Amino acid sequence: MKVLFAGCGDIGCRTALLLAPKHACSGFKRNPQTLPDFISPLAGSMGDSDRLLTILDQAFDVVIATLTPDSFTEAGYQKAYVDSARALVTAITRAAVKPKLVIWVSSTSVYGNTDGGWVAEHSEAAAETFSGKLLRQAEQEIEQLPCAKTVVRFSGIYGPGRTRLLNQVMAGKGRPAQPQQWSNRIHSDDCAGVLAHLVDRFFKGETLEAVYLATDCAPATQHDVRHWLAEQMAVPLRDEIAEETAVRRCSNQRLLASGYEFIYPTYKEGYLALLAAR
Repeated sequence: MKVLFAGCGDIGCRTALLLAPKHACSGFKRNPQTLPDFISPLAGSMGDSDRLLTILDQAFDVVIATLTPDSFTEAGYQKAYVDSARALVTAITRAAVKPKLVIWVSSTSVYGNTDGGWVAEHSEAAAETFSGKLLRQAEQEIEQLPCAKTVVRFSGIYGPGRTRLLNQVMAGKGRPAQPQQWSNRIHSDDCAGVLAHLVDRFFKGETLEAVYLATDCAPATQHDVRHWLAEQMAVPLRDEIAEETAVRRCSNQRLLASGYEFIYPTYKEGYLALLAAR
């Protein structure tokens, strides 16, 4: 089987590492020279539908889009997600040989703030931020694809190279117990595991859902996570009030029902692995 990773960054490379022993993996990005040896490099821009069409002529079975904006701005998100989604739909629609499956990586930020309430795949995507709105707009573009497709909404990704929270705790930055500031996360290894799992299910003949919410099994408050981390690192914390614009709890029941088993089912296992590596 041939797999194309569109916008092949950290998550794409981690997923390819899982799939490469059995499948031919290619990475499509502007500067593919740094891709690992197990990914064939393909240069180009995701916004260039003509170039994408040329790439698709290689008859890929699966396209996995894991895109990252150049900047946290409206223009950055428009280009990385909405424009790329439109170009991909245009190219696949025109392609003589269409992929059997497209997996589009999105984010739980499409839900917006639910004041600590639970959200799942069927919950209304009513983000008020530009980022959440544009991510949802890109999902709607992908819904027009003339082939099997699924959207995976990751919650906050952490892991090697994604240690912002650890750094804040090391600096003594805590959060108050009240009001509760719920947070959700998933380790980057589980991000890759989820994507590989969905590919495997599809090619075993199972029908994928239109959307999967990918997050670990333990939503937790910022207060609890930071104080637990501080105990592990033996550092003092000062509880600081910070504005939270995305207070919600994310359910992963659909993903669990699909048979996925988490490598790091809660933040404790994941962060203990990161701390051990440090």
